[in-house]
Amino acid sequence: MAQKKKGSIIRNFLITLFFGCLLVGASILNEKAPEKIDNFIEENLNISATNTSSLITVNTIGNTPVTADSKLSIYYLDVGQGDASLIVADDQTMLIDGGNNEDGDLIVNYIQGLGISKIDYVIATHPHEDHIGGLDSVINSFEIGKVYMPQITTTTSTFQDLLTAIQNKGLSISKCEIGNTFGLGDGICTIMYVDNEENENFNNNSIVLNLTYGEKTFLFMGDAEEAVEQKVQWQHADVIKLGHHGSSSSSSEKFLKAVKPETAIISCGKNNDYGHPHKEILDRLNKLNIKTYRTDTDGTILLSTDGKTIEITTSVTALDGNSKTNSLVQEETQE
Repeated sequence: MAQKKKGSIIRNFLITLFFGCLLVGASILNEKAPEKIDNFIEENLNISATNTSSLITVNTIGNTPVTADSKLSIYYLDVGQGDASLIVADDQTMLIDGGNNEDGDLIVNYIQGLGISKIDYVIATHPHEDHIGGLDSVINSFEIGKVYMPQITTTTSTFQDLLTAIQNKGLSISKCEIGNTFGLGDGICTIMYVDNEENENFNNNSIVLNLTYGEKTFLFMGDAEEAVEQKVQWQHADVIKLGHHGSSSSSSEKFLKAVKPETAIISCGKNNDYGHPHKEILDRLNKLNIKTYRTDTDGTILLSTDGKTIEITTSVTALDGNSKTNSLVQEETQE
């Protein structure tokens, strides 16, 4: 009788343990279940970055699934002679660069005016003041998801302010490598290029980001120059934010013919000291029949898409609430 009772206890224990393991396993799977877009990336993107030939090749897919009520908005912000792009995809947001130091509060107020309280991704393409100057104010003012930066350093106070803001917020800098991907709403972002080895010219450390949303693709070049353009096997993009504010150091004819954009966006300041955008580039864009918008003449530019069609609105209310912003004095000189 005692033997039978002992066997029953062991059997019940094993049954309980079995179902307990099932529940724990289900809980773990549920906690780790990827979001829809992340699952799509894993199953379909099959991204790889190789450099076995003279060109870096990043393999991506052409389209992403977009739900019927989904929408992507890109604000190419008029920050004078600087760069800042805010992307809103469904309920997620990304800020690529943050203009000059003087633009910080203006950018914060503008984003808050859109009803945004969290920025899921902050991208600091490279550590020049006209690209990262306002990012410390942004990080201090919003809930932040991830921060991407090249793994290079500089001694400028602007860069140190950014690092301090990241540290004070308890954030870390996410590893940034060619071929990295992440989901943004119903879109997929791919890092097409970044150089984590310090260059004499920080422009060529720039994070170059590709955003695919439905049937449309958007390319953000940071300040990447022709030296970078020559290293990558480029794919088509419908809209490109030109590198280095429309400087002749970027946007080579070979590169533009490879990307084949319908539209180019240039972020630059009115009557800036560098003569951006250079006439050579404007002539080249015109020759290739690429429609061009400029923040110095068009103000903040709003692009909206459902993944099939693109609508562009110019002269959007400027960051300071006026019709346009002026070129701002920079703390450090960029080339």
